[in-house]
Amino acid sequence: MTELLLGQVLRYTSDPFDHGLGAARVDEALVIEAGRIRAVGSADTLRRQHPDARVTDYGRNLISAGFVDAHVHYPQTAIIASWGKRLIDWLNSYTFPEEMRFSNLPYAQDVANRYFDLTVSNGTTSVCSYATIHPESVDAFFTAAARRNQRVWAGKTCMDRNAPDALRDTAQSAYDDSKALLAKWHGQGRASYVITPRFSPTSSEVQLAAMGALWAEHPDCLMQTHLSEQTDEIAWVKSLFPTARDYLDTYERHGLLGKGALLGHAIWLEEREKSRILETDASLIHCPTSNTFIGSGLFDMGGLKAAGHRIGLATDTGGGSSFSMLRTMAAAYEVGQLKGRALHPSELWWLATAGSARALHADDQIGTIAPGREADLVVVDLASTPAIAQATQRAEDLWQALFPTIMMGDDRAIRATYVAGARVHSR
Repeated sequence: MTELLLGQVLRYTSDPFDHGLGAARVDEALVIEAGRIRAVGSADTLRRQHPDARVTDYGRNLISAGFVDAHVHYPQTAIIASWGKRLIDWLNSYTFPEEMRFSNLPYAQDVANRYFDLTVSNGTTSVCSYATIHPESVDAFFTAAARRNQRVWAGKTCMDRNAPDALRDTAQSAYDDSKALLAKWHGQGRASYVITPRFSPTSSEVQLAAMGALWAEHPDCLMQTHLSEQTDEIAWVKSLFPTARDYLDTYERHGLLGKGALLGHAIWLEEREKSRILETDASLIHCPTSNTFIGSGLFDMGGLKAAGHRIGLATDTGGGSSFSMLRTMAAAYEVGQLKGRALHPSELWWLATAGSARALHADDQIGTIAPGREADLVVVDLASTPAIAQATQRAEDLWQALFPTIMMGDDRAIRATYVAGARVHSR
């Protein structure tokens, strides 16, 4: 069935950080066929070209590529918004006790299904997630995503020290389990496996080397980990790796730095680290609600984008305090203000869609609306609440109309979500 969607169709042809407002285009309609975008253009032209298409008219609602969340912990779904801890305390008090439960496959399945229900209702169509050390947690995630036909990334979290006994694997078992899960899931449908050492403090040098070896064997996979989230974490890393030049070097010396590396947080980077990340074209993932919620610090979006870094945006649930990429964009704006660089609405929206897709090396598949791309879409009501509606009525252009939804919107703003051309959520 060919489907024609009418509305304000927002798409990007380039990066607005580099090309300003000219990076975005607004059309009137798009055509979906066999799960992909077939055409984008004027409503009259596409009606004439596709007279038999089923038409859905969204009026003045915005039609965009679906949101792409580049760093999440789906096993932390149930502990989101837990009170009052910094990173290490957060892990010990909330994360580790919850992650122990994921050896139970039915429990992991229940959380995975709940997680996808929550994110789709917020307009998120793709996520890159950490699982737990348990293979069951990976199977539950990919199975739930496959049932919904979503493009997703995930991997077994590897930890062989500085964690409870029930959450430790070994260098060998981490390698063996990850390799088996990779063979089972990578490239199956819309699933991609991600090699996943949690972070240097919970992996021995032997385990980091094993993960580096696995990545070298499977360079088409991504690799995700955490970097320089909090100052006390950095001090801990220095005590655990006394010969390392810096935090990044704990990964680099073990083959865990390169194109396809996803480095979460990256707030307190040293100059050498910035240079090496840029040189190797690794991706930095900005997690603003998490960084403020657990008191980590302020990411330098302006400086790092100006230098040319590849950057995505993420909720970091459950350290992040929301499942919504709208709330995440709002937090990124607020952090930018505190760093002296106010992000334009076009930049914020790009980060949540095309920018995150680029960080995941999937911008040829998802992240913007263009012929041939997968039809993962979100339809956004720009007047979803009275407060937003009264602000939108004063707008003189699309960006002024969109910004109140970025700053004040929630799941009520999500009129519909499409995954591979199928409408999976509507209100």
